[in-house]
Amino acid sequence: MKLPPEFFLRSDVLTVARELLGKVLITHIDGVITAGRIIETEAYLAPDDRACHAFGNRRTNRTEVMFWQGGHAYVYLCYGIHHLFNVVTGFENEAHAVLIRALEPLEGVEMMRERRFKGKKRSDALLANGPGALSQAMGLHTRLTGTNMLLPHSPVWIEDRGLSAGEIIAGPRIGVDYAGECALWPWRFLVDSQQSTVDSP
Repeated sequence: MKLPPEFFLRSDVLTVARELLGKVLITHIDGVITAGRIIETEAYLAPDDRACHAFGNRRTNRTEVMFWQGGHAYVYLCYGIHHLFNVVTGFENEAHAVLIRALEPLEGVEMMRERRFKGKKRSDALLANGPGALSQAMGLHTRLTGTNMLLPHSPVWIEDRGLSAGEIIAGPRIGVDYAGECALWPWRFLVDSQQSTVDSP
């Protein structure tokens, strides 16, 4: 079942980030369905979180979508290479988002392999083991930023298929050392059975 608007329209982004674990991210791109169970997330919260792109309620062409109501996709380019997929949460003008950091592939695995490895032989463990990797495998791109995932024919959406997240581990977010004390906040959540993803996207 597709997640309803009420799931995303909550001001507590930490709760949303935790509850996204076990949910299924799905894309329908180029006529192919790909899907994966979410196993790692990170929460970002304006205006006080220095690791958040909208810290201080900073509004730019890139961050504007973060100020929209929950349920929109926020996809940005990291290091000029990696497309990182985030879910906007909260109410309009709150600028909260959850970065999806890792997936367990479920459907469309052949397409995910083709997108990620381009015909080279690699381990499936690398298919979606980081935010850049999963975006590549799922066909997620910055051109999808601003997509309303709640619309009937959205190319990207999230479902609840009754899959349990199990035990959840919380710890500091990755790659935000510049954020000072905010970098130490335990706002990264992952399924206990999964190993931590690498530092890079």
